[in-house]
Amino acid sequence: MSLKMDTRQNEGVIIVICTGRITFGDESNALRERVKALLASTKKIILHFAGVTNIDSGGLGTLVGLYSSARANGADIKLTALGQRLRDVLAITKLSTVFEVYETEQQALDSFQQGQG
Repeated sequence: MSLKMDTRQNEGVIIVICTGRITFGDESNALRERVKALLASTKKIILHFAGVTNIDSGGLGTLVGLYSSARANGADIKLTALGQRLRDVLAITKLSTVFEVYETEQQALDSFQQGQG
């Protein structure tokens, strides 16, 4: 299944709900373009990955690039609702030490609110 993305806003945070795969090529490019466009108008993004079935090195590279772009612009990207496979990939690649990963969307939202305090 190719990547599908829906966006919504909650408490001033943009949530990108991803469904399908994030792989080298069209999927990674689509995610990069969507998030970079959002970064032009917001500093708080959550990538909701409950529906992500697969990610490859191209997808991981896209995530790292987006994270770096966000941080350079004073923005933050957090991940939530990762399946076990994606958690394992982040752990193996040590990217779990780079990204803030939350079990639930609400926990990720709360972390943004706490950061403002």
